[in-house]
Amino acid sequence: MIREVRVPSFGEQLIGIDSREEPTNDLETVKYKFAEIAEILKKNYETDRNPMKSLLFDHAIGEILNAQMSVVKVLTFKYREDEVTGE
Repeated sequence: MIREVRVPSFGEQLIGIDSREEPTNDLETVKYKFAEIAEILKKNYETDRNPMKSLLFDHAIGEILNAQMSVVKVLTFKYREDEVTGE
């Protein structure tokens, strides 16, 4: 029996999502959008590779990851007054 297996895209792997599922909340929507941005960046990079663009691509991917993680932190952050005051 042959079973087809879908290979996740670069953006999906980078962000850690499964695009077979539709986003159901803001957190998932943010992750999908960052994965889409990474895909656009990769496709552009593959059409015109050169040493300078390679450096910029690597930096941009790192910044996408940093931004995505920061946005997720903001969306999931729970402020607890008792932890701040020590009560």
